[in-house]
Amino acid sequence: MLVDRLAESWGGRWRKEQMFFAELTEATFEGRRFVLCKPQTFMNASGECVQRVAAYYKVAPADVLVLVDDADLPLGTLRLRPEGSPGGHHGLESIERHLGSRGYPRLRVGIARPDSKAREITGHVLGRFTNDEIAVMESVLCKARRQVETWATDGISKAMSLLNGPVE
Repeated sequence: MLVDRLAESWGGRWRKEQMFFAELTEATFEGRRFVLCKPQTFMNASGECVQRVAAYYKVAPADVLVLVDDADLPLGTLRLRPEGSPGGHHGLESIERHLGSRGYPRLRVGIARPDSKAREITGHVLGRFTNDEIAVMESVLCKARRQVETWATDGISKAMSLLNGPVE
């Protein structure tokens, strides 16, 4: 949802790119060109797509911003970090394995778990938000977009200090 909003705001048009196993768009923000990517692999294999796109466009891991949902964060919490461990997120594990590095920034968007003890959450992750959650997610997506744009223009430190945390 977030990458779609970025593409729409920045004037991108999605196209399928089979060689990357993804949908891509090139978009411009503040005079700079960005490649936005939506892997079309299973989440657990998204690293193959990310690695192919990064290699083709010659983007270093430190310049690849990965956007992920995170069921271990409360709904509406944003956590941008310059690097780190996958923290049990299989998509991040795949990206780390394929990039050969943990040194890539990631923005985790909290979606919470429906049951704090549940480990199997595929239905939750792939399901629809409730009406109450949709209201929260509207605010989350606006703040997350500002955070990505701040990262793009002013760097990760400023984006983290201004916008990490729960959405009011």
